[in-house]
Amino acid sequence: MTEETTQVDTSLVDLVICAAAQAWQHDGEVLATGIGIVPRLAASLCMSSSNPDLMMTDSEAWLVSEPVPIGPRTGPLAGYQPKRETWMGFARIFDNVWSGKRHAMVGPTQIDRFGQANISMIGSDHAKPKSMMLGVRGFPGNSINHANSFFVPNHSSKVFVAGEVDMVASAGYNPARLARGWSLDEIDVRMIITNLCVFDFGGPGHQARLLSLHPGVSVEQVQAATGFPLLLPANLPQTASPEAGQLALLAKLDPHGLRATAMG
Repeated sequence: MTEETTQVDTSLVDLVICAAAQAWQHDGEVLATGIGIVPRLAASLCMSSSNPDLMMTDSEAWLVSEPVPIGPRTGPLAGYQPKRETWMGFARIFDNVWSGKRHAMVGPTQIDRFGQANISMIGSDHAKPKSMMLGVRGFPGNSINHANSFFVPNHSSKVFVAGEVDMVASAGYNPARLARGWSLDEIDVRMIITNLCVFDFGGPGHQARLLSLHPGVSVEQVQAATGFPLLLPANLPQTASPEAGQLALLAKLDPHGLRATAMG
């Protein structure tokens, strides 16, 4: 079997990663946390290109001077050693969290029209849920302390729900659930990147606003897969295709091609 016949098409995931990398490009020196293959590669790509001031860890307890490639330490990564700079234990992580000097990209199970997110459970009966997942984990504190972006590999109305999420794990722009003493201006849901489009909550009253469509995707297709109305700008661009330099960096950051499995 030739190399050509075994090559996997990564065109969509590469486009999504490059779009997601824009989430951090104007952040300056903040701790970038990407949970999952696509968010991690997006943060790594941003640090390697448009925002070299980003801070990233080796996923253990050290800050690194360059993003750590993903995948097993075999083949092109045989003998690779992270370029560690300084210790970054939990105490220092939380210093960044509480001071707002962090921007995380995560993958919620549900998101509603307020930008509230759920990773905890599915079902209206909290005492007896249909499906139990992770619990709220660090979502409450993260959502009121620093910027958060979301990655959704399969855009559907099961994720972008018509009503409120079944469990509010992450605060959004819902005044009825805002923590005492907080204002909506202190919530920062930055970007949502899916397999269909890019949007944010930058419309009037923090309404969900469509920013770009991926190639071949229509507005009707996105709206049909979203349980709440999306604000449509007058001039809606197509999501930018990856540049040659970005693709070269992705090949270096993911030499085993693990990202090909991230959009299934």
